[in-house]
Amino acid sequence: MNKLYIGNVSEEASAEDLETIFEQWKIPHSGPFLVKTGYAFVDCPDEKIAMKAIDILSGKVDLHGKLLEVEHSVPKRQRSCKLQIRNIPPHMQWESMLSLLTVNTDTDTAVVNVRYGAKDQARQAMEKLNGFLMENFALKVSYIPDEMATADAPPLGGGRRGFVPRGPPRSGSPGMGARPKLQSEVPLRILVPTQFVGAIIGKEGATIRNITKQTHSKIDIHRKENAGAAEKPITVHSTPEGCSNACRTIMEIMQKEALDTKFTEEIPLKILAHNNFVGRLIGKEGRNLKKIEVDTETKITISPLQDLTLYNPERTITVKGSIEACSRAEEEVMKKVRESYENDVAAMNLQSNLIPGLNLNALGLFPGGAPGMGPSMGHNVPPPGAQGGYSFGSSSFGGEGPFWASVLSGSSQPVSGQPESETVHLFIPALAVGAIIGKQGQHIKQLSRYAGASIKVAPPEGMDTKQRMVIIAGPPEAQFKAQGRIFGKLKEENFFGPKEEVKLEAHIKVPSFAAGRVIGKGGKTVNELQNLTSAEVVVPRDQTPDENDQVIVKITGHFYASQLAQRKIQEILSQVRRQQQPKPSPRGEGPPLPRPSRK
Repeated sequence: MNKLYIGNVSEEASAEDLETIFEQWKIPHSGPFLVKTGYAFVDCPDEKIAMKAIDILSGKVDLHGKLLEVEHSVPKRQRSCKLQIRNIPPHMQWESMLSLLTVNTDTDTAVVNVRYGAKDQARQAMEKLNGFLMENFALKVSYIPDEMATADAPPLGGGRRGFVPRGPPRSGSPGMGARPKLQSEVPLRILVPTQFVGAIIGKEGATIRNITKQTHSKIDIHRKENAGAAEKPITVHSTPEGCSNACRTIMEIMQKEALDTKFTEEIPLKILAHNNFVGRLIGKEGRNLKKIEVDTETKITISPLQDLTLYNPERTITVKGSIEACSRAEEEVMKKVRESYENDVAAMNLQSNLIPGLNLNALGLFPGGAPGMGPSMGHNVPPPGAQGGYSFGSSSFGGEGPFWASVLSGSSQPVSGQPESETVHLFIPALAVGAIIGKQGQHIKQLSRYAGASIKVAPPEGMDTKQRMVIIAGPPEAQFKAQGRIFGKLKEENFFGPKEEVKLEAHIKVPSFAAGRVIGKGGKTVNELQNLTSAEVVVPRDQTPDENDQVIVKITGHFYASQLAQRKIQEILSQVRRQQQPKPSPRGEGPPLPRPSRK
């Protein structure tokens, strides 16, 4: 990693200008500067000098009115899922928060090596984090190259000197703005009768190829899912207009095939949508759905909650009417679904900066766990004008485990390897109790099975109580699932405004002798915890310990902030418990020492 990429270079800059800057800062280089329009390349004698150049020059040195951007030049073929993040404030305890990271804090600032589930996630994290200020420290991010990739492969497009195109053009690079922006819309998922799949594909794939070309879309037909099932899912990745055009064409093909085969049953349009969005699609007292039915002259029904499972978080939206009417209904339904998704993602932007590569699809909170919907949420859509693509394989259900599953399993894992059970008291609006419990307790039972946690709603403390306590008991991953679904349910049922974040109060009980460790000397620990997580963390003064000698820690914030705070506090408690354990006697002699008790 001795080659450097120098970006944001002024058009007036020359190789001599860059050479002068390197000499001024006493940074040796082992080859000439290759200057292009807006950027340049140069070789350094070794990696240490390359790192020095990045640290000294990037974002700090001005050349003809532009701050230079300096980073390792990693050819596109060698870009892996790994990033190195440097210049992290030295006191940040990253190693205890993220079990996926390798941390070196021997230097004045911390260095973190991060592995992401996909290259696209690594690219997004690099774009967001490079130069991001954390407590007055500007983070510096670079790729860790994939040594297995062929760095010296012939360059694409006939490039010279072995330089491979570096992906999306940078500011000041040639071609900036010429490449259409990739779509990031929620893909359309529909169910079609199995007997029509062959007609949709066509002879040697000719029909589906034609659809993808005409609608500029990527279409996945999941033929291998649910062998023997009467229906198969199809996923369409494109712009909203492209998805609607592909859907209409598929409906027309099915209708023609039904006439040719004398299939007399009605063929409704069946749209699959993640359960988290269905509540907002329906609207309060069903108003949104009724309006769509009236406006499009269709009849719409939605599959019951009881059909949901851990591996199938989607509801089936069945639309009956003419092809024209169903097509209009699809546009309106997906418009609502996309709006819900975008609002949820916007609410998580702070967490995306706090934890790079945070997987919003983790554990069913957002679409992505459903078959055919990978974590990219449609980032692979071809640009307008491209032919697109299709596949007939099995689902693209991810092979990488959820990011949060790894995080959650790391902090409170006992020696035995099984995560310990935790109890959290989550406070919800009293009016929301019915929505959480569901008809005859169906929703809370299903949530308990899904999360693998015990979930109970405590009785009201008085007649006019405005909040009710939900008692959740289970290991970290179960807590994440259960609390995430409760936060999502309150959003779905409109207990919070469409642009309002769901913020709830959670209580964790800690041993009274450990409360001081949570607070820290002069409140240092709790203040750092609040800065790190964006949650409000309070250990009320003058608490009287309960019968188990425990006191309450209050955490208030949106879902991800609350989860980070809970993990950090549980980690502190784990440290306290380890310190309380008796040390083994020399050579194993003598009985074990009793655990000290505090009253």
